[in-house]
Amino acid sequence: MSNYYPPVGFHFKVEVLGLPPNDHDVRFTEVSGLSAELATEEIAEGGENRFLQKYPIRTKYPELVLKRGLLLNSEILTWIRQCIEDLQIQPKNIDVKLLNEQHQPLLTWHIANAYPTKWAVSDLNATGNAVVIESLQFFYQYFTLDKS
Repeated sequence: MSNYYPPVGFHFKVEVLGLPPNDHDVRFTEVSGLSAELATEEIAEGGENRFLQKYPIRTKYPELVLKRGLLLNSEILTWIRQCIEDLQIQPKNIDVKLLNEQHQPLLTWHIANAYPTKWAVSDLNATGNAVVIESLQFFYQYFTLDKS
């Protein structure tokens, strides 16, 4: 009988495909928005007021949110600024890789046609003792999931 242990949720990396490689740009403290939901439409059943029928319409994906300590020389931030400030929207694919103990991917979420919709930094507070956190938010069309 083998013992199964679920993977840890803190060993991962994020790669924006099509940008020059930078070892610091793959490190994030938090990733959210990796979910899918089936949107449905409710239609009253004709002649029978007690029942509703639910029909699937499309799959919905929330926006992807990445958080990390503020990185000054970031290719991702350069791309975000081009999209948001200059309105030069260039969608890119993003890979989120959950890693094992040998730093090899266990699962990879391939996020298709993402572009930034928001960039924000945490509040600056002279009485606090915290690192400046930047939050990057992306719209994307869909994702696929690969098991290694």
